[in-house]
Amino acid sequence: MKKAVIFGATSGIGKALVNLFVEDGYKVAITGRRLEKLKELKATYPEKIIIKQNDIQQVSEVEKVFHEIVEEFETIDVVIQSSGTGHVNSELSWDKEEETILTNVLGVTKLYDLAYNLFRIQGFGHLVGISSIASLRGNRAAPAYFASKAYQKSYLESLYIKTKTIKSNQVFVTDIRPGFVDTAMALGDGIFWMVSLEKATKQIFKAIKRKKRVAYISKRWCIIAFALKLIPSWLLKKVI
Repeated sequence: MKKAVIFGATSGIGKALVNLFVEDGYKVAITGRRLEKLKELKATYPEKIIIKQNDIQQVSEVEKVFHEIVEEFETIDVVIQSSGTGHVNSELSWDKEEETILTNVLGVTKLYDLAYNLFRIQGFGHLVGISSIASLRGNRAAPAYFASKAYQKSYLESLYIKTKTIKSNQVFVTDIRPGFVDTAMALGDGIFWMVSLEKATKQIFKAIKRKKRVAYISKRWCIIAFALKLIPSWLLKKVI
């Protein structure tokens, strides 16, 4: 039986992916801060899920939980990083910036490294990071969030390049870049091109199964991504 680990499985994309992986025959380890939510998921698939309460901001805790899962599973086929936070923070309140950095940069990096090193030793595995279309440019309203997603994008690409050193060629890295998905992470009002959680998750799962290097969710965000890469900063300053 194949095994997957999903960090940030108590809500949103992470939670929805749990169902798809279990239905596809995986045994799944799920983590998150809210123990009651983890228990609810386990009750749905008691034989297919193990739970580990975890706060990704605590990097020592992330390492401890990760090693506990490895010890129980022995090998892991897929690690999905779905934990994340972000704030509309035009006033640059430090508590909001700090929370975003601790979660989206510090905690995420720790998990990426743990997963990569495990896969290097195993000789196989698939690391999936849920970044964002926000990774492509800056934004005046949520600077830490957009910058943290740019960091994730670059780090995932770096790990992908680094897989060249693994002789088996069986370690894969996927960067999932959602646009606006109908979850608590959708920042702001009057949101453009919002897609349902169900539609987004199905596309993400398909991209993971295909081991795509980069996937925009939904697919039409490829158009926006192409435009964002071309727009000069002075024009971006005027329109965003």
